[in-house]
Amino acid sequence: MNVVSTAIGYPYIGENREWKRCVESFWKKKISEEQFRLEMKTIRLDHMKRQQSLGLELLTVGDFTYYDRMLDLAAMFGLVPTRYSWTGGEVDLSTYYSMARGANDVVACEMTKWFNTNYHYIVPEYEDQPLTLTKNYILDYFLEAKEELGLITKPTIIGPFTFIQLAKGYDAKSKALFILKLLPLYAQALQQLVDAGATWIQVEEPAFVLSLSTEDVKLVQEMYKQLAEEVPDAQIMLQTYFEGLSAYEELSQLPVAGIGLDFVHGKEENLDSLRTYGFPPDKVLGVGVVNGRDIWIANLAEKAADVKAILSLSGAEEVWIQSSCSLQHVPVTTKSETNLDSTLRNALAFADEKIVEITHITSYVRDEDWAGNKSVSKSMLATEALVNHEARQNRRVKELVSQVKPEHFLRPIPFKQRQTLQKEVLKLPDYPTTTIGSFPQSDEVKRTRTAWRKKEITDSAYAEFVKMETARWIQIQEEIGLDVLVHGEFERTDMVEYFGEKLNGFAFTEKAWVVSYGSRCVKPPIIYGDVEWTAPMTVKEVEEAQQLTSKHVKGMLTGPVTILNWSFVRDDISREQVANQIALALREEIQALEDAGISIIQVDEPALREGLPLRKENWNEYLSWAVNAFKLATSSVKNETQIHTHMCYCEFNDFIEPIRALDADVISIETSRSHGELIQSLKKNPYELGIGLGVYDIHSPRVPSMEEIDTILNESLEVIAKEQFWVNPDCGLKTRHEEETIASLRNMVAATQKLREQHELTRSN
Repeated sequence: MNVVSTAIGYPYIGENREWKRCVESFWKKKISEEQFRLEMKTIRLDHMKRQQSLGLELLTVGDFTYYDRMLDLAAMFGLVPTRYSWTGGEVDLSTYYSMARGANDVVACEMTKWFNTNYHYIVPEYEDQPLTLTKNYILDYFLEAKEELGLITKPTIIGPFTFIQLAKGYDAKSKALFILKLLPLYAQALQQLVDAGATWIQVEEPAFVLSLSTEDVKLVQEMYKQLAEEVPDAQIMLQTYFEGLSAYEELSQLPVAGIGLDFVHGKEENLDSLRTYGFPPDKVLGVGVVNGRDIWIANLAEKAADVKAILSLSGAEEVWIQSSCSLQHVPVTTKSETNLDSTLRNALAFADEKIVEITHITSYVRDEDWAGNKSVSKSMLATEALVNHEARQNRRVKELVSQVKPEHFLRPIPFKQRQTLQKEVLKLPDYPTTTIGSFPQSDEVKRTRTAWRKKEITDSAYAEFVKMETARWIQIQEEIGLDVLVHGEFERTDMVEYFGEKLNGFAFTEKAWVVSYGSRCVKPPIIYGDVEWTAPMTVKEVEEAQQLTSKHVKGMLTGPVTILNWSFVRDDISREQVANQIALALREEIQALEDAGISIIQVDEPALREGLPLRKENWNEYLSWAVNAFKLATSSVKNETQIHTHMCYCEFNDFIEPIRALDADVISIETSRSHGELIQSLKKNPYELGIGLGVYDIHSPRVPSMEEIDTILNESLEVIAKEQFWVNPDCGLKTRHEEETIASLRNMVAATQKLREQHELTRSN
């Protein structure tokens, strides 16, 4: 049996976020384009050397990007919207980053979640334009590794079906033409790789795990038939991940040289498919057995048993032992984590450690013996020690969970009755203006926080600085004319990390960064024990801000499902149980805010949708407990207390019902990059609770004009009643600069005031 170790992809950000620093230096014009490209090349090659040194046999290229791989393909195929005034040829970096981030005169392309992960991709836009292979960047990476390191690597490309499914701008009629234009370009790119000496080409088709119609399956069969005919010498490894392969009987017979299956998240379904249909004897089987989406050490003995069962069922003679998906969803290495509890640290495995696990399992499969490998017993002992950790034996938490009753998930009276009470108490104007919660974290804020964390300044000095910065922004908000204010969150680094640091059951890393979008990196907390509230987490800062103004200041919390979905979560109990523990902790915090006199409390759930199973038929179970977790956290408030929530990067067309089920008094949502689509959705599915459609894109540095916002407001009024309508940016403002933030908010308030005047004029007439 021929057995090879490989990974579907590797994190491109670097152990110390070298990639992020390089990209942002280029954006700030601190380095030239020539220096930027040179540094990017150095990062790429260093990553290849690192994987090679860890023992990985077949390395991957094409998993690197300057911003996002879907955007890379859009640029590679000439899918550049006309608003960027691109005139053909290789897409220059200015156009590339304008598509990603927007520019002074054009808005960015839409950004949304990559399947059910916390990574966001740029959505390709098809405008019926001619398509062409502008530059095969994957070929460049392949040749670079070949010439610089003497390696024949496995180039990877996102497959045509997935690319088309995730693109926008076509309908049923124009889809066929889109495919006809695109497929020859894929064939051309693949042929260039074959001609350059690529022995294997990895084609990633995560969309193959979605619910596929009969028409979808026929389309896939035709697409791959055409690719096989046009590039007969290409040895394609078709990689699927995130779930089991749909339509296995048909798609396993595609004319490709190998198929990679996820035996972590799609384990049971893929095993059932192997039992029922077997595996094509002429294909290589990619066994995705090491979890590419969590940070827990693998029990090598169990993984080896899984692989033996898979090989027995499949009868495959050529096998790749690999990660279940790209390792970009986990941090780079545990070596930097020196401050963690030893029991926890011993149970962790990041990208580098997962590669070592892959090599150990490969050696075992090859030799059918561990050959004295101590890693087997080490993994078993580490897992057992964590299971018995005292942090997982919290009696108070277990007692609180056991006392939860059905009435704890319900507000006492319906929304319409609450709305009347809240209007009387809050006394807000028509079309209330507010922000999502955070304000720009300036270099001074970051420097001061770093100095505090390094104990270079005292706790009291840091608290005084945060208090002064909060007061400054309360004054700025009042000068701008916002109606409901926020304290600005200057004491917070990350909307999940901040709460995790104040709750029992969480651990935090030093350098365990992963990419969220673009150069935005996050360090997800690790939920390893029972989650417990011990003291107020947000009351002091919000209470101090409220004392500075007669306007309402919102309490700002991150919701239980978002804390869950944006953390690395323990795997010894269900995610539902963990969510309920977090919800009960937040319920106590909300009570503390109410006791402090805070009348508007926002509990953000931007990650509610991303936890959905990829197939719609499996949604109900998740939504039932996820919605209930939010309601468990928020339903204990007085009727007069107004509960807000916020969501971003969410396709709402098929998600209105779960949003409605949250029973939040007001929801603010990201719509600036897909405003028209949501308007159409709301025309078909009216929403009766309070809602604020994000009126400008905070992920772009451009300042929207008052006229631009005015247009969005008036379009929104077509589907939202005045009594429901809130006005806000589409997300938090933490990553923006102060000058652009103030200018944008002034235009937002001016457009709202114009709307009020128009309404008053209409009413008086």
